[in-house]
Amino acid sequence: MTTELTIHLDPELAQRLEGLARDMGRDPAEVAAIAIDAYIEANAWQVRHIREGLDEDNSGAPGIPHEQVVDWVRSWGTEQELLRPTPPKGDMVY
Repeated sequence: MTTELTIHLDPELAQRLEGLARDMGRDPAEVAAIAIDAYIEANAWQVRHIREGLDEDNSGAPGIPHEQVVDWVRSWGTEQELLRPTPPKGDMVY
């Protein structure tokens, strides 16, 4: 079962969609549906994690100081790479 959706594309994007669909041997509507699904999946994941982070931040639970996280990230790929910082004992684990 599917639902019909009408969208307006600028001519260049429509041509790119038609070209890709032709190269894939698929209908443009099918390629568009695949692209929309991938976009929603990627963005839903990102929005979900942002909301979880905001909820965690708004919970008032102690966390890891920003500067410790910055120092950790800056150490990535260096010879003195730091261990991932952790919150003080007894607090939330990230």
